[in-house]
Amino acid sequence: MSGALSWKKPRIEAAPQGGPAVDGDYAISRKRMVREQLIARGIRDERVLAAFLKVPRHRFVEEGLRPMAYNDHPLAIGEGQTISQPYIVAYMLEALRLQPGDRVLEVGTGCGYQTAILAELVAQVYSIERLSGLLLKARKALKELRYRNIHLKLGDGTLGWPEQAPFDAIVVAAGSPQVPRPYLDQSSECGRFILPIGGEFAQELVLYRKEAGEWRSQALSGCRFVKLKGKHGFEPS
Repeated sequence: MSGALSWKKPRIEAAPQGGPAVDGDYAISRKRMVREQLIARGIRDERVLAAFLKVPRHRFVEEGLRPMAYNDHPLAIGEGQTISQPYIVAYMLEALRLQPGDRVLEVGTGCGYQTAILAELVAQVYSIERLSGLLLKARKALKELRYRNIHLKLGDGTLGWPEQAPFDAIVVAAGSPQVPRPYLDQSSECGRFILPIGGEFAQELVLYRKEAGEWRSQALSGCRFVKLKGKHGFEPS
């Protein structure tokens, strides 16, 4: 996905001795990730934790990076983009308070990992990616995992997906200089969305909620994401 960048030095874990890692080994790594990176840092939503336990993050990165798939840092996925640090994905999704019946717009499909997590949490996921190469890889991985509630689209994520609006929640995996107007217009009456707002190299993660017809914002934390590109983001075409 067009994910968050991290300042931490990667800690590389080797595959178990005796050959390449198998799915059972990854399941152990996944449990450790949830315990040490999510629960230890305050993630409490049981549905979010269950989704992270289930979705195989290693299936969304290149084979050579799979031994590092569950480490506490982003990984390159090609075309200058990253799969976000697991904690930041969990933090954003927990903040949205997602419900099983929600319809969610994801801006920045990337490799499809966050898309899969969302598919475990909500009824329908509508995900937009601007880079065709990444979208093809994501589509392949998600198809192999047999998700049926995900809809993918190639396009400008800052425009949203008006044909499928309104959305109960919107999650944006890239930093923007301002709130794209389409996100306000395409949200439901009780909609909420989360995105990084700020400059090119540093932003603030902000949660927006619609209450009684009025939008309210809550600044959550400092962050650093890759740029949201498009008509209402950086470098409009």
